[in-house]
Amino acid sequence: MTAPFRPCAIVPSHNHWRAVGAAVAGLRAQGLPVFVIDDGSGEPARAALAALHDPAGGVTVRRLELNQGKGGAVMEGFRMALAGGFTHAAQVDADGQHDPDAVPGLLDLARRNPDALVTGVPVYDATIPRGRAIGRWVTHVWVWVETLSLRIRDSMCGFRVYPLAAVERLLASGERIGRRMDFDTEVMVRLFWRGTPVAELPVRVTYPPDNTSNFDLLRDNVRISLMHTRLVVSMLLRLPGILRNRPRRVGRSSHWAGLAERGMGWGLRFCAAAYRLLGRRACLAVIAPVILYFYLTGAEQRRASAAFLTRAFAARGEGRRPTWRDGFRHFLSFAGRALDSFAGWTGRLGPEVVVPGETDALREAAGRERGALFIVAHLGNVDLSRAVLDAATRRRLLVLVHTRHAENYNRLLRDWNPEAAVNTLQVTEVGPETAIALKERVEQGQWVVIAGDRVPVQSRGRVSLVPFLGEPAPFSQGPYILAALLDCPVYLLFCRREGDRHRLDAEKLAERVVLPRGKREEALAGYAAAFAGRLEHHALADPYQWFNFFDFWARPEGSKAS
Repeated sequence: MTAPFRPCAIVPSHNHWRAVGAAVAGLRAQGLPVFVIDDGSGEPARAALAALHDPAGGVTVRRLELNQGKGGAVMEGFRMALAGGFTHAAQVDADGQHDPDAVPGLLDLARRNPDALVTGVPVYDATIPRGRAIGRWVTHVWVWVETLSLRIRDSMCGFRVYPLAAVERLLASGERIGRRMDFDTEVMVRLFWRGTPVAELPVRVTYPPDNTSNFDLLRDNVRISLMHTRLVVSMLLRLPGILRNRPRRVGRSSHWAGLAERGMGWGLRFCAAAYRLLGRRACLAVIAPVILYFYLTGAEQRRASAAFLTRAFAARGEGRRPTWRDGFRHFLSFAGRALDSFAGWTGRLGPEVVVPGETDALREAAGRERGALFIVAHLGNVDLSRAVLDAATRRRLLVLVHTRHAENYNRLLRDWNPEAAVNTLQVTEVGPETAIALKERVEQGQWVVIAGDRVPVQSRGRVSLVPFLGEPAPFSQGPYILAALLDCPVYLLFCRREGDRHRLDAEKLAERVVLPRGKREEALAGYAAAFAGRLEHHALADPYQWFNFFDFWARPEGSKAS
């Protein structure tokens, strides 16, 4: 029998009061009881935090008269959570840096891995101070040494969910744990030594302009240096036990949105500069060692590439399994796609780079006053075709995107050409209000563009399992449900690189999507299967232009073959 999952939230605060109220409100909206630890704050923070105390409403404020440090505050929260009978505690810092929309994802990952420490892996925007970024990388390297593992990608993020049973055992052991800015890293390393697995989820992190940091540049850097010294010595003294208690590997999210962006912002800018100076081929040669590094260290992406290429080669009748050279070529092709998109948005590629293939359906759509729905895929480079369009046609498009797992790359495009962000709508799922707004856009003649080859972030089982490369794969029902709501023509659009050009193909899927009562699931599966068949055709034309580096055939819970 599975033990109950009873999470709560801990919000440590020292002189933060502007952002803490919003953080608490967001956590309560998720149904989480919240323990706010006032770590010796002065006025006006003290009064603002005290005003949040509402045990009947699920918010308990505990004041520590003397400042204990962040670690001391969190450990006080642990004791309160354990006394309250909770099984897990979400730690959310009070400084407003973390994306509250990521809380459900962290909790879901903790629910599926109840013995694991679930932590956010920050995806930073341009607001991170350069010195802080460098310091974090130094700590990452030391943690890899201390754990004899690369499994912990970021140990400093104060946005995580703790399994309280493991925490209780650690606290009872009497081991020394840093109580200030050294806490987050040390508690994670010591839990890892004791066999607690680590599960990770990418989260957006920003530094608010009015953010007040409690980080003392001199003292906290000294504390962190002493912490690493202490951990290295402890690791050497208890090495046999650490090796014996190595945690199990926690499979990373099979959902595509759970894969963190791996390119650092400065690295992407280096690639952009190399492209401008050297051109495409020379740039690919320069960055090939970097791509090889990502290939060797990206275990999940490497496995996904091999699984797809194996199926694709079999369907093409090649009778061989992919080698590491095929996998590296696949990764290099993806890098080339990113470079082409950058070149298109920065004006280095003109409209002539995209040549028409089968485009009668596209001309038909262009001749209509009313808009349409276009379904695309992460195959080839549809984004390049958008980049080289004339401004009037580009503004007719409304692209539904989910780019939080690729913030650095998309920010780079926006920096060079703000048009890259024009008429894009960030969505995790399409709700009723969004559908109404989209219908108005279609009535005005806009083309709504949506990907059909990725399951929505919050799918809730809305998928059809249809044949794809010899095995049922989950395809989102969202595009066809949306098409039925919009009551408009539906087209498929593909753009594949052929030599130095990109071939654009469009075809009509349906004049209208009809979902008969009583046969709705069958109808949705039929539309999904039609899209999957055309996607398979284009994927087999050049398998190296398939850019879904996750387990594409993983079935969401509760899904059934259609």
